[in-house]
Amino acid sequence: MTSAELPARARDLEQALARSSVFAGVDEATIAALATSAKRRAWDGGTVLFQRGDAGEYLLALTSGRVRLSVSTPNGKELVLRHMGPGEVIGEFSLIDGQPRSADATVVQPSAGIVLYRDRFMRMAETHPQLGLALARHLCQQLRSTNYQMESIALYDLRARVARFLLYALHEQHGATASGRTRLRMVLNQSELALLLGASRPKVNQVLQLLLAEGALEREGETLICDIAQLEDAVEVPEHGLL
Repeated sequence: MTSAELPARARDLEQALARSSVFAGVDEATIAALATSAKRRAWDGGTVLFQRGDAGEYLLALTSGRVRLSVSTPNGKELVLRHMGPGEVIGEFSLIDGQPRSADATVVQPSAGIVLYRDRFMRMAETHPQLGLALARHLCQQLRSTNYQMESIALYDLRARVARFLLYALHEQHGATASGRTRLRMVLNQSELALLLGASRPKVNQVLQLLLAEGALEREGETLICDIAQLEDAVEVPEHGLL
């Protein structure tokens, strides 16, 4: 690597870190210091990044691709916790407390990201308090998201769970400004969505077909055009017997 390429590489790392969900809002000087201990990595689809119980030695900030977080029983039953995409981070719990990984992380499609190793990050956090505050804010958001998912599975029928998922995904892609009929780029297939919602694929397909027939959804290739008002009604109406 030439001397001219080194500053460009550093700027590239800084920009990627600044776009991540954890470090957005952290000042430029802190991001620049953090980038000096960061490394870029890439993985093929199907790669297992780590498994539940593994030592937690690093945090990964995804820049492309998709990673599935899940937990499994000894007999092979899997619960998908969430899918992570560009701008999101994986492994932050172990980065903070040094405990083993609490879930499996599997690359769903070819992915790339920035790796921050725990020992270097902790040394950096001692002199840059913003890093600790940024992680605290991020963990609060993760807890809210987990509460939302667990509430959906425990308290709502499947039709309402699907509607709640779509509304949450719209908020993630468009922010609080989403209204009326809004386009949603679906990154999950029906099998992945079923695992996330704790249901079978045929039942999820049945609900989606029902919402399409009602006009709450309109399909346009891999994009769904969502009627937000109708989806909100689907969350609030009595159960339809779809479990």
